[in-house]
Amino acid sequence: MRRRVVVTGMGAVAPNGNNLDDFWKAIKNGENAIGPITRFDCSNISANMVAEVKDFHPELYIEKKDLKRMDLFCQYAVSAAIMAVDHADLDTVAVDSERFGVVIGVGFGGITTFEKQHAILMEKGAKRVSPLFIPMMIPNMAAGLVSIFTGAKGMNECVVTACSSGNNAIGNSFRAIQDGDMDIMICGGAEAAISELSLAGFSNMRAVSFSTDPDRASIPFDAERDGFVMGEGAGIIIIESYDHAVARGANILAEVKGFASTSDAFHMTAPAENGEGGARSMKNAIKDAGLLPEDIDYINAHGTSTPLNDKNETAAIKTVFGEYAYNVSISSTKSMTGHLLGGAGGIEAIISCMAIQDQFVPATVNYKVKDKECDLDYTINNGKNKEINNVLSNSLGFGGHNSTVIFSKV
Repeated sequence: MRRRVVVTGMGAVAPNGNNLDDFWKAIKNGENAIGPITRFDCSNISANMVAEVKDFHPELYIEKKDLKRMDLFCQYAVSAAIMAVDHADLDTVAVDSERFGVVIGVGFGGITTFEKQHAILMEKGAKRVSPLFIPMMIPNMAAGLVSIFTGAKGMNECVVTACSSGNNAIGNSFRAIQDGDMDIMICGGAEAAISELSLAGFSNMRAVSFSTDPDRASIPFDAERDGFVMGEGAGIIIIESYDHAVARGANILAEVKGFASTSDAFHMTAPAENGEGGARSMKNAIKDAGLLPEDIDYINAHGTSTPLNDKNETAAIKTVFGEYAYNVSISSTKSMTGHLLGGAGGIEAIISCMAIQDQFVPATVNYKVKDKECDLDYTINNGKNKEINNVLSNSLGFGGHNSTVIFSKV
């Protein structure tokens, strides 16, 4: 018999706030964190709107000597993980370290480190490349360092499934606890990919928004949407078996009820027609949770603000939910956070759990122009109080990756 799995702690580093309370307050208030890029000159790049983490102070969680050896995505991950452990009131020394694991999804890894060290190679030669280049760059280092900082000696993995990475990390952790292999997992996603190279790449493939108005750049489901906005940060949650949580007197925030992942097997970047793969992911996750489509109260959509994603995700929701699709509350919080890429599933898992905690559906902000192909209830511009028992969170990625996690009230 599979074990129940619950959420007991959360930690956030995000464009809207660098701790859980500030982040959720900003989301509830509909605060848009998108603005012009500040880190480098992007005058030769068509896109210039991003959602940067601001006023981040990693030294609150990590000693300065260690910070020098960590790319920014790892700093985000470790900081958010330490916050989550504290929020869970988890004594990492008292638990069985061999049944305490880490899975963190990352899309890019240390691309800013890669750029800096490549410039050194070109300008000063191979002997000047840092000996820390590889361990600072590789995507798995977020999970590795979180394990080192917390003493977790169980399974330790990095999931790289593009923008589905965070959700897949949570799903893999969920299964490990369900099946009895682990008791506690630190999981979620992290990303720090706002760099000249990555922004140029996304811009040249016309995947990002070219709007110069922060309030019209990330506009999911709006007819004038033209691409996503790059975001960054980390969303980390602590999940554990229900019995383990109860035994240690943990404050249970939500239950991880179901998970599924599928592949489109269709195209490198475009979703399958009518969101066929995403529809299967949602359908399978609902079945895994032992629920019916009508049991879902809120969908935190992938909602990237790209023309193809939003149209196809809407079609997928209609496929799975039928006429009930017009009654379920939906929103894309990427309208406020931008798209955290590999970190999106982690930060949106936190939003999903807080929606349950506060019985509140956050908004899709800055929506203005209706799209006849996107005609569902996207919780336009203002969040609302609502009875929420079950939340479905989608993450869909380049390569045809689709993943869905369902969180439920306990």
